Amino acid sequence: MIHSAEFLAVVDEAKSRVREVSVDETLERMKDGAVLVDVREDNEWESGHAKGAVHLGRGIIERDIVGKYPEKNTELILYCGGGFRSALSADMLQKMGYTNVWSMAGGWSAWKDANAPIV
Repeated sequence: MIHSAEFLAVVDEAKSRVREVSVDETLERMKDGAVLVDVREDNEWESGHAKGAVHLGRGIIERDIVGKYPEKNTELILYCGGGFRSALSADMLQKMGYTNVWSMAGGWSAWKDANAPIV
């Protein structure tokens, strides 16, 4: 997918404030209780997703996150298709007071490339 310069600028700004983790780090952190959150669209989720992930799409995550994970120190690792939307979402959750939020570098593409478990 080709992204506009404007979109990439916004993502780069968000990434300057967001911490990233690799697929391998994500898998290890999940063993210790980290929550993997898929922020992709419903149709993307339905066509396949990371095993163990929960779905809170980019369009609703800010609305629904507090009801699902009220503890602001819950470790949340977000992923999307390639790491852009997850960075934007992580940035917003940090603005909402979440203190242990990460974006998974490379997103769904990196997950599949690593042969990590999928559903």
